[in-house]
Amino acid sequence: MTYLDLDRMAAITPAAFQGAQPYPWVNPDGLLRPDAYETLRRQLPALPLFSERFEIRRRHGQRPHDRYTLEYHAGSKVHPEWHAFIDELQSENYRRWISDLFGVRRFFLTFHWHYTPQGCSVSPHCDATRKLGSHIFYFNTEDDWDAAWGGGTLILDDGGRLDPRSAPGFAAFDTAIESEALGNHSLLFGRRGNSWHGVRELTCPPDRLRKVFIVVINRMSVHAYAKRWIARWRMG
Repeated sequence: MTYLDLDRMAAITPAAFQGAQPYPWVNPDGLLRPDAYETLRRQLPALPLFSERFEIRRRHGQRPHDRYTLEYHAGSKVHPEWHAFIDELQSENYRRWISDLFGVRRFFLTFHWHYTPQGCSVSPHCDATRKLGSHIFYFNTEDDWDAAWGGGTLILDDGGRLDPRSAPGFAAFDTAIESEALGNHSLLFGRRGNSWHGVRELTCPPDRLRKVFIVVINRMSVHAYAKRWIARWRMG
């Protein structure tokens, strides 16, 4: 199976991505082929595979980002379709697309899933400097999620006023653009000093979870390159 829609990817130009305000971002629909999206959604990893990350202190005094997390590695006990999809994300087509949009040649990708329950949120923050950006794929649909419960990532504009090493609330921002987060939508954004983003507190029922899969585009420092080489050597 082919997962990515290359025509829809090609329709997103570097100029449009880099020119977005308040920092580079795009929220396309249908970046995954419809049959691929449904297959991946049906085969999402089961909750028992996840680790609990609740009430963990964040730097700069920001509120905890409570959720269940699952980090991907080659031996992850996820459905073969997910392994195949992640292989495609590491192929030349996706990497060249990221390279062109971000204007970089050296980077590496990591992958994880987040499932988030009722009452949790992602407080406004800027990502760590080791990241070039993130690509969030949303996996809730109208069959299991009501848009009124929240779940969209907010692109936040501080007008250049706020220190990224601070802990502002959502009310501190001039504007908040909420991404489309139902169905086959994804959100790609670049990390800059003002790349504030977050997710408001979820109001879903207790038996529902916000489900996302995230590709992290990481800066290729010498230290990171050495760590990846050692990890591959240990895996044989």
